[in-house]
Amino acid sequence: MKAYVRRAFYYETDQMGIVHHSNYIRWMEEARLDLMRQAGLDYRTMEQAGIIMPVTSVECRYKISAHYDQPVFITAIPTEYNGVRAAFRYEIRGEDGRLMAEGSSGHCFLDTETRCPLNLKRRLPEYSAQFEKVVVKPEVT
Repeated sequence: MKAYVRRAFYYETDQMGIVHHSNYIRWMEEARLDLMRQAGLDYRTMEQAGIIMPVTSVECRYKISAHYDQPVFITAIPTEYNGVRAAFRYEIRGEDGRLMAEGSSGHCFLDTETRCPLNLKRRLPEYSAQFEKVVVKPEVT
């Protein structure tokens, strides 16, 4: 999958032209939804099937500040999936390839009406199978 690319908008910065830290979390969400769309896993399809995927945890480690109008390249990598939960890691890089920030997020799958956890493998098996194809498992050494 290709990286999600966007420019830092003026409203995302402080008076020094540096992107506010909270925006990196938004960028990670944008990249995650873009990755899912690239993989044929449109979030709208899940919602129409009565499924939501709330964030259960999020973390971001900042390395280099992003500035106004700077292009950023965000890679979302699905690292875990078991039908009930999913996890992603993210790399945010500048045009020069330097790592600006990295993070992770955890998610679960819930029934829209009951807000109870569900197993995506049972509710949307074809969608689940596609999700399993994009998960990058850590290398065992």
